[in-house]
Amino acid sequence: MNQVVLVGRLVEDPEVKKLDNGKNYTSINIAVSRPFKNSEGVYETDFVRCVLWNGIAANTSEYCHTGDVVGIKGRLQNRSYETIEGEKKYITEVIAERVSFISSNHKDLTTS
Repeated sequence: MNQVVLVGRLVEDPEVKKLDNGKNYTSINIAVSRPFKNSEGVYETDFVRCVLWNGIAANTSEYCHTGDVVGIKGRLQNRSYETIEGEKKYITEVIAERVSFISSNHKDLTTS
């Protein structure tokens, strides 16, 4: 089973891009605090790249901003690409199936 559930803060404002095939796409990074302290007594944070498609991408971009807390349910996916120098690079990212808007630093999330 390949399932991931994360809760974290948006590192930057999501920005939707439209691909040539007409699909909406955005990638976000969320800061997820670890539930334990390291050897120096400090909570560490992981930064996780998440990919959102179509309606999920559009809604997240419209209603969420830097610092907002979101919940992500999705799956892990690996992909690779080649650099200009010919070196193969690998990326692991979360493909979001659901995004929950948990809290916002912004007062007005409604439209008048």
